[in-house]
Amino acid sequence: MFKKRYSRPGTAPATLNPLPSAAGTPVLRFMEYGPDHISESVIRSVSELPAEVMKGNVLWIELNGLADVNLLKALGERFNLHPLALEDVLNVGQRPKFETYENHLFIIAQMIYNEGTETLCGEQVSIFVGENVLISIQEDHETDVFEPVRQRIRVGGGYVRKMGPDYLAYALLDAIVDHCFPVLEIIGEALEEMENEVLNKPNPRTVGTVHNFKRTLMQLRRFVWPERDVVSAMLHSDSQVIRKETRIFLRDLYDHTVQIMDLIEAYREVTTGLFEMYLSSVSLRTNEIMRVLTVISAIFIPLTFIVGLYGMNFQPTTTAGDAAPANMPELHWKYGYPLVLGVMALIAAGQIYFFKRKKWM
Repeated sequence: MFKKRYSRPGTAPATLNPLPSAAGTPVLRFMEYGPDHISESVIRSVSELPAEVMKGNVLWIELNGLADVNLLKALGERFNLHPLALEDVLNVGQRPKFETYENHLFIIAQMIYNEGTETLCGEQVSIFVGENVLISIQEDHETDVFEPVRQRIRVGGGYVRKMGPDYLAYALLDAIVDHCFPVLEIIGEALEEMENEVLNKPNPRTVGTVHNFKRTLMQLRRFVWPERDVVSAMLHSDSQVIRKETRIFLRDLYDHTVQIMDLIEAYREVTTGLFEMYLSSVSLRTNEIMRVLTVISAIFIPLTFIVGLYGMNFQPTTTAGDAAPANMPELHWKYGYPLVLGVMALIAAGQIYFFKRKKWM
């Protein structure tokens, strides 16, 4: 996820190199809308775009997929997009940023979404904002998270039909940022399950899973943190493209990025705590095992002494045939063997009682 692509060392600036991993046919579409008008179409080339935009309307151009570099060049020539910005579009994995050019603003954001239930994916989204036009370029032609924005434009609800391209840029960034919340919700639920597993059945597989979550959160932080800076830069930009009415909404978007960063930091602390909890659980289990083994060893120490003492095989008589006065009289007792076993059992029982009184077992 989010692997940075660099140009070959020594390549001239603003060189547009094809993306090796790009596949499939890019999808080019446009939507022109205003308070009382909307038209949209999927087209094949830049020449099919409207020659002019009606006053008060917004032209939203979408390019989904980076397999066709010539199509990107044509867009750049048509709308006078800076070549360095176009180069950043193709060098995917860029750090989210906000740049101001002479006739447009350039925004790079990293979109995070779930593919299925467990696969976390990332995609670069590049946005050019002009006076009455917005161009959004997505890395993958198959994924799309902007359909809710299109639907709002078609329905005509809210502010989007009444505002300019700066508000549309806000709406797209808001959709990108909001996709982080369900991702973090899934991670949070998974961490809760991992916490129960670490407490009850810690195992090496659990540690590997927690490490994967920690690495994922680190990657999320790497791209969400600069996206907060992007929104802050737009909020404090003196560009005339960003109107005063839109800055209020950008302020709300900034709050969303702060909430996401707080969640990421909280979950990172949880993963660190899970590592410490795992080590504590393993150490506790080891201590429990060692305590049981120590108690068993302590019980068998006097028993081993008695068995060793009676296992020395003293002769019951002297060489003259007389009884040895210092010999073990118990060796000749009729019930010596069961008596010794009984003494050993009493000693073991006494030790167990003593250990329980001391709460050692």
